Amino acid sequence: MDALIHHLEQGHELSSREVEVAANLLLNAAVADEKKEHLLEALTKKGETPAEIAGFVEVFLERAVDPHMGLLDLEGPTLDLCGTGGDKLNLFNVSTTAMFVAAAAGAVVVKHGNRGITSPSGGADVLEALGIRIDLPADGFRRCLEKAGVGFMFAPAYHPAFKAVSSVRKTLAARGVRTIFNIIGPLLNPAQPQCQLVGVFSRELCPAFAEILENLGRDSAWVVHGTTGDGRSVDELSLMGSTRICKSGSYQDIADEEVRPRDFGLQHAEVADLQGGDAKANAAILEAILAGRDTGPKRDMVLLNAGAALACAGLADDLGDGIEVSRELLASGAALARLRLLQKAAKH
Repeated sequence: MDALIHHLEQGHELSSREVEVAANLLLNAAVADEKKEHLLEALTKKGETPAEIAGFVEVFLERAVDPHMGLLDLEGPTLDLCGTGGDKLNLFNVSTTAMFVAAAAGAVVVKHGNRGITSPSGGADVLEALGIRIDLPADGFRRCLEKAGVGFMFAPAYHPAFKAVSSVRKTLAARGVRTIFNIIGPLLNPAQPQCQLVGVFSRELCPAFAEILENLGRDSAWVVHGTTGDGRSVDELSLMGSTRICKSGSYQDIADEEVRPRDFGLQHAEVADLQGGDAKANAAILEAILAGRDTGPKRDMVLLNAGAALACAGLADDLGDGIEVSRELLASGAALARLRLLQKAAKH
């Protein structure tokens, strides 16, 4: 461990073998927390490279609970859509709402997430408030996919090895230190979906994440970073300003583009228009959008992000087409029907 820390403090990139050793040391309960803190801080100060991040993710995924997706005969493309968190805007649960639209379009949504860490309500919190059991084991998760076309994997239940580093993460967070664990959540989906839409809190992470997701074998990946009118970061496609989109995957070269809401006939929104509250409040917002009762900026934010998810998964020709398909799925009640099916399949 000391040699690795010294290596990082000298500004050197870890080799694939060194990443493997470092990752296993972090997950070893017998290693002192102080050493783990030092290693994580040194890695953060040096700056994680795409190769290092991908290496850590591969080791961590080897320790994850396997949902055994191969047991299912799935028709649609598997898809995850989520953000890293960390934008501190306290928006409602955009990607969790959009996932029901994606499922209605024919995607098999394998959502992987956690409780809110940087916001009052994470994906797990809002689903729980909707009466959905979040800690289902693998067989329950697969049942949800079969019955509803959408299922949720609660990160702590699928990554039990992370217990060995939980106190270290809390200590560093209390000191305001960001670590690799703050950025890799969306990369750790044990189902390893074919397609993935990821929102990141830093513009600079877009091309790096696109490269990493391609290295992890995604057929299609869209990595997005939005902005507000006053230049703040958004880990979703944004109605409040422009969005950078980096696309990668097995079937395309890496593309890098910038879009704005007006490109798709959507109205600019302010941060206050899109903010949520606690899990109960956000659950009410989610239901209102899916039921067609909320047709304002929050609905448009879901259209934009669901449209991107559909285009990423090949269920729409492009982002503009995805928005129109999403609009129809909300209007018809098809997206709300997916929520009802999941509530039935994953009761507490």
